Amino acid sequence: MSRVYLDYNATTPLRPEAKAAMVSAMEVLGNPSSVHGEGRAAKAVIETARRQVADATGASGADIIFTSSATEAAALALEGKGFLCAAVEHDCVTAWAAEALRADKNGYVQAEDPKNTSLQQVNSETGVIHSLPEGIALSDVVQAFGKIPYAFSWSGAERAIISGHKFGAPKGVGALIIRKGIEVDARLKGGGQEMGRRSGTENVIGIAGMGAAAVAAARDVDDGLWTRVAELRDWLEAYLSDAAGDIQIFAQNVDRLPNTTYFSIRGWKGETQVMQMDLAGFAVSAGSACSSGKVVGSKVLKAMGYDDDTASSAIRISMGLETTREDVMRFADTWIEHYRRYKQRAA
Repeated sequence: MSRVYLDYNATTPLRPEAKAAMVSAMEVLGNPSSVHGEGRAAKAVIETARRQVADATGASGADIIFTSSATEAAALALEGKGFLCAAVEHDCVTAWAAEALRADKNGYVQAEDPKNTSLQQVNSETGVIHSLPEGIALSDVVQAFGKIPYAFSWSGAERAIISGHKFGAPKGVGALIIRKGIEVDARLKGGGQEMGRRSGTENVIGIAGMGAAAVAAARDVDDGLWTRVAELRDWLEAYLSDAAGDIQIFAQNVDRLPNTTYFSIRGWKGETQVMQMDLAGFAVSAGSACSSGKVVGSKVLKAMGYDDDTASSAIRISMGLETTREDVMRFADTWIEHYRRYKQRAA
């Protein structure tokens, strides 16, 4: 029986539109910084993708700076700024911002000083969606874009970061979106590419894929395709809750991504569940892909006030548009079978 992939918040399949754009870009010879015809052709590929990303993210009139990842984009936006954040933020944000803000049991954070605060639009583990205050300094929209309606122009943020492989582009390309008039200091200095903000020859092929994927991802959201995924998520949570009376589903009653469910059986280690599901043919995670594998438990759940046993016993299921009801049912029945074995051993 084929494997079932349920870790879309970690990475997504390459979209056909992105693959086609990348194959086309492979035929372009020039360096985009060269002034001859071949160079201009390569530059045109980048500028087409820049317009595509700007239009898809509702960022027309803002600057799009292509980077190698959302992590690099966060560093470019945050280094030396002294911004504040909460511990529920991704590590690429907490590496540069002070964890001075607190999150409640649902993971919500109050930003009393938006101009000096980095606040994620969506949490990658819980899927909780924030309403951003006007003028927020930076918003991590890596999980938001391509799954829920989003436009930089109405988000209230001055800066935002996105990651291509979270919405069907290749790995290794991201972007920083900044409002006109907001300046950043280049971390990579050299040839002055990307409007002098990020030197280094651009990843023309990856950027082409990102532009095409952004257009397709925004179209899917506009077409309401994620509604079916939300129904699968709700069915899964109800089915698991009926079978496991001690299951704790985090942030179940607040606004979340349509594809994400995050739950815990206190004492049944998340990493153990991930390995058991993997052997049974299901790809799930114990939290953010960047921190999965660390045995200390979810820092997000700890920041939300949960104890170590609860935080280290959580697993995340994140679905995609390709996920079928059969996939979810197969996972649910397999997980319940392992849950019952665990309870028998623990009795």
